[in-house]
Amino acid sequence: MFNIKQWTNANRKKVYFSAAAMIAAVCIGGVIWLNQRQAQSTAEEVPLVRTTVIAPSGTEQNYTYSGEVRGRYESQLAFQAGGKLTKRNVEVGSTVKAGDILMQLDPKDLQQTVNSTSAQVESAQSQLRLAQINLERYRQLYEQNAISQAQLDQYQNAYDVAVAAVRQAAAQHAQGVNQLDYSMLYADKPGVVASISAETGQIVSAGQSVIVLVQDGEREIEINVPENRLESLRHASRIDVTFWALPNLTLEGRLREIAPVADATAKTYKVRVSLLQAPPEIQLGMTAAVTVAASGSQPGSVAVIPLSAVYQVNDAPAVWVVTDDTVHLRQIQAGQFGQSDLEVLSGLKPGDIIVTAGVHKLREGQKVRTTNGGTR
Repeated sequence: MFNIKQWTNANRKKVYFSAAAMIAAVCIGGVIWLNQRQAQSTAEEVPLVRTTVIAPSGTEQNYTYSGEVRGRYESQLAFQAGGKLTKRNVEVGSTVKAGDILMQLDPKDLQQTVNSTSAQVESAQSQLRLAQINLERYRQLYEQNAISQAQLDQYQNAYDVAVAAVRQAAAQHAQGVNQLDYSMLYADKPGVVASISAETGQIVSAGQSVIVLVQDGEREIEINVPENRLESLRHASRIDVTFWALPNLTLEGRLREIAPVADATAKTYKVRVSLLQAPPEIQLGMTAAVTVAASGSQPGSVAVIPLSAVYQVNDAPAVWVVTDDTVHLRQIQAGQFGQSDLEVLSGLKPGDIIVTAGVHKLREGQKVRTTNGGTR
C-alpha cells in the first residue's frame, strides 16, 4: 500500500540535499572569486613612481641670463637752467670729446637777465662813488670841528651800505652770467651718446635729463636675476659671456654689482657683470648671454632635490627612498629652499633613489615600480 508519509519524507530529503549542494557551490565560487579579486587588487597596488638618483655633492649647475652691453659709467646729462631747446648738435651714437657743446637753449631771456644785473652793478658802483665822496668831505669837516661825530657816522654807514650793494649787484650779475652759460650743455667726458630724450622746440626744465652719455672705458653686461639665484651668483665658480652677433666670441665676466632693491614690477635684481679684456668689436646695446656656473649646493650640503620629493611628517621633512623596489620613509635635514628645489644637509647619500612625484600616496614598505627621472 502506498505510504504518503514515507514519500513526503523522501522528497524532503532530496530538497535538503539539493539546497545544500547549491549553497556549497556558491560558497566555493565566492571563495574563488575573492581570491581572484585579491590577487588582481594586489597587482594593481604596485604603483609606478617617478624617481631620481642623488648625485655626488659639488655638481655644478649652469644658469643662463639674457642681457645687454652697457657702459661702466653712464651720465644722465641735464641743463642747469630751464628754457626752450633751440639747437641739438649730436645724434644717438655720436662720439664726443670733453667740452663739446651738445645742446643749446634759447638765450634771450637769460641774456636780458645778464643785461639787467649788469645795469644794477653800474648803479651800485655809482652810489658807492657818491657815498665815498660824501664820506671824504664830511671827514674833513669833522677834522675842522665843523660837524659832530654822529653826523660823520651817518656818512660812514652810508658808505658801508653802498659797498655792500655793489657786492650784492656783482654777485647777482655773476649768477646771471652763469645762467647764460648754462644755456649750453657740454660733454664733461669723452664718450658716446646713448640716448636723447629732448628735441628742438621742446621746453625743458632745470635738471631734466635730456642726454645719456656713456663714457669711454669699461663695458659691462646688465642682467636681471631672481632673488632665489642671488646666493649662487655670488658664489659662482665662473661667469661666461657670449654674444648673439659674435657667435665665436666667449669672454670671461666678473660680478661687479648687485642692486640692493628689487624691481617693483618684475621682482628681480639688476646685476652688472664686468667684461674682462673686452675687444673693440663689443658695441653698446649688443645682446649678450651670461652663463653662471654656480655650485649646485651650499657648503655642507650633500644633495639638491626637487620640492615635489619632500614628504612632511610632524613638521619634519622626509623623503621616500626606494630599496629593492620597496619604499621607506627617511627624514632629512633641510638647507636652503629654492623656487623649485631644496638643499639637503644630511639624511641622503650619493646613489640613493628617491621618489619625486606622488609622495603623499605611498605608505611604508609598499612595493613600487620605478622609472628613473634622471640625476640632479
